[in-house]
Amino acid sequence: GWVRFSFPSIVSGRAVSGIELRFEDGKVVEASAEQNEDLLYAQLDTDARSRYLGEFAIGTNFGIDRFTGNILFDEKIGGTVHMAIGKGYPETGSKNDSAVHWDMICDMREDSTIHVDGELFYQNGAFKV
Repeated sequence: GWVRFSFPSIVSGRAVSGIELRFEDGKVVEASAEQNEDLLYAQLDTDARSRYLGEFAIGTNFGIDRFTGNILFDEKIGGTVHMAIGKGYPETGSKNDSAVHWDMICDMREDSTIHVDGELFYQNGAFKV
């Protein structure tokens, strides 16, 4: 499915904004960006595994209430999800190896859902299970 990332994502000191990715079986098969699309494609085409999802997590820290530009804070904003293309962390069981690990954040606090195995799991920034 498609994911549109709400916040700019920084790579090589430059912001890539308006990122949209379409995944099939965990791999990015279509991509676009409103700003610095060339950087998006450079990251996606770095190596054979850079188009694969390396990380997926749900932000649960509602004490962080705004985008800061610091990924270590921003990926934890309550009501968001973040995904990274490329390398996954081996300690999480990931076997995806890539020179790339690039985090992108999607605000899920309004008009959004996550379904797992056909069941509603997360809606508008809140767990439903």
